[in-house]
Amino acid sequence: MRVSWITKDEARATVEYGTSAGVYDSSVTGTTSSYKYVLYKSGQIHEAVIGPLKPDTVYYYRCSSDPSREFNLKTPPAQFPIKFAHISRSDYDMLLLPGDLSYADFYQPLWDSFGRLVEPLASQRPWMVTQGNHEIEKIPVVHSKSFTSYNARWRMPFEESGSTSNLYYSFDVAGVHVIMLGSYTDFGPDSDQYRWLQEDLGKVDRARTPWVVVLIHAPWYNTNTAHQGEKESVDMKAAMEDLLYQARVDIVFAGHVHAYERFTRVYDGKADDCGPVHITIGDGGNREGLATKEASFGYGQFEVVNETHAQWTWHRNDNDESVVADSVWLTSLSSNPICKH
Repeated sequence: MRVSWITKDEARATVEYGTSAGVYDSSVTGTTSSYKYVLYKSGQIHEAVIGPLKPDTVYYYRCSSDPSREFNLKTPPAQFPIKFAHISRSDYDMLLLPGDLSYADFYQPLWDSFGRLVEPLASQRPWMVTQGNHEIEKIPVVHSKSFTSYNARWRMPFEESGSTSNLYYSFDVAGVHVIMLGSYTDFGPDSDQYRWLQEDLGKVDRARTPWVVVLIHAPWYNTNTAHQGEKESVDMKAAMEDLLYQARVDIVFAGHVHAYERFTRVYDGKADDCGPVHITIGDGGNREGLATKEASFGYGQFEVVNETHAQWTWHRNDNDESVVADSVWLTSLSSNPICKH
């Protein structure tokens, strides 16, 4: 598991950890980097990969040998059940976030304040993210490179899945194969991302990972008024939807549209029992023109109970109270006889 943290001054990129508070019987030293963005210069960005770790276990750790700050994290289980969340305070094993993290939008100190804001939660559970349009931060002539801050601060395990880019990758956890795709990098049939996705889906062993989940930022299915007709939705769907359908992907989560919306199983614009369920869960963050449908703040939880059944629940935040507003039980496509090739 990769631990990342930032210090203002130079410090060792060392994480000390163990299964008892204050007792660190293991340690690892990683790497340190920084980046510049126009006139801004980041702090010292440290990262270190700790482990191997035991599943479903609480570890205590400290960074850069700082005796004043001890954190703890709980590792995901090795087998079902497992609970994923999209923006939740507690009661989950792993958080999945389909892009648009800090909304820094070129103003780099907001990346720092965002890090401080999420630290109490992100330090306790694995956060697996992909990028959105607000992470691009490309300025013609002034700063010609995209995703500078995102790639420097949120390094995901892309090399481990054979990807050449931090913008798309995959991983296995407790019987679920999770694929993070990049809506804002090349996705056409001649692109590296397309070829990587094709190879990655071809390697999936449904006996070992009976569930396959995909995250994108720009939704392929969207009946809201916001973000209609964008190429990141329309063209990416045209290029990649058949790959996901043929691989019997179970569910596709998207963000971008600041509302909640769930579709039935669908493929090529029509209901299809062997297509993925598409869910837009873009209502967890910035108030940026909340759209129609369920245009309230909320969060979702996806609990995979076993090889065949999982429950998706969407909670509306009504006056700071969590209210279940949508819930559905899903059956894995790998267990559906009519969907077997």
